Amino acid sequence: MHPNAERIQELLTELGSVARVRELAASTRTSVEAAQAIGTTVAQIAKSLLFIAGDEPILIIASGTNRVSIEKIGRQTGRHLRRATADEVKEHTGYPIGGTPPIGHVSPLRMFIDPDLLAFGEIWAAAGTPYAVFSITPAELLRITGGQVTDLKDERVG
Repeated sequence: MHPNAERIQELLTELGSVARVRELAASTRTSVEAAQAIGTTVAQIAKSLLFIAGDEPILIIASGTNRVSIEKIGRQTGRHLRRATADEVKEHTGYPIGGTPPIGHVSPLRMFIDPDLLAFGEIWAAAGTPYAVFSITPAELLRITGGQVTDLKDERVG
């Protein structure tokens, strides 16, 4: 198992989660790729997206079908918001884009979670590489991340 995936599995275990990391032969870098590789719906993919609010990194965990409204998150934080660069993602999370997990970051991150994920019995998140994932219930995701459930969907897109 890739060291990043091993680290996420160890952390899940330490956090008391029964979630198990799976490494796949197919890429899970995008929500569509992940859903195809796993055999689930795109909506059940919990994509981790890093934004920068002023100088604070903010992690958004959104349903794979949803676009994030920068305006909504900006109102939540009271700051100008922009998408993080690939280098900033690696710097603040310790993981590459396409493999960024919702846990195990370099330093604690303020986190917002898409309420649309709560509709599912099982969701899938990245586990440190673009080829590793784990399934988890929304309630467990909330428990292990401490994320704040927040409407963040851009309603201007389908």
